[in-house]
Amino acid sequence: MKPVSTSKAPAAIGPYSQAIDSGAGLVFLSGQLPIDPATGSFPEGGVKEQTRQSLLNVQAILDAAGLSLTNVVKTTVFLADMGDFAAMNEVYAQFFSEPFPARSAVAVKTLPKGALVEIECIAAKVS
Repeated sequence: MKPVSTSKAPAAIGPYSQAIDSGAGLVFLSGQLPIDPATGSFPEGGVKEQTRQSLLNVQAILDAAGLSLTNVVKTTVFLADMGDFAAMNEVYAQFFSEPFPARSAVAVKTLPKGALVEIECIAAKVS
């Protein structure tokens, strides 16, 4: 197993890696909060802006692993409020195309730093 990291996404805020290349054709990305790595802050606005930033962070980590969003096979979206599902989904649909990755979306009581959304994914290396 090999850690994947980039300064183009927020650094881990605990004892975990931005991503792990399993060495078996899969890369597992940790949940990405909507932190702009340039400012260390959430973007202004609401769940749409935060979803966009979380997915930009996912893209940056995938790029560091030599992959792209087309390699993503599964995502999990954590929402602070399921009422934000439609707004999140609108932005999410701008990042992925068919065949869409499998996905789970769940509401949680709270997210780190008071975020409205956090997104994790699994990507497959395709030969």
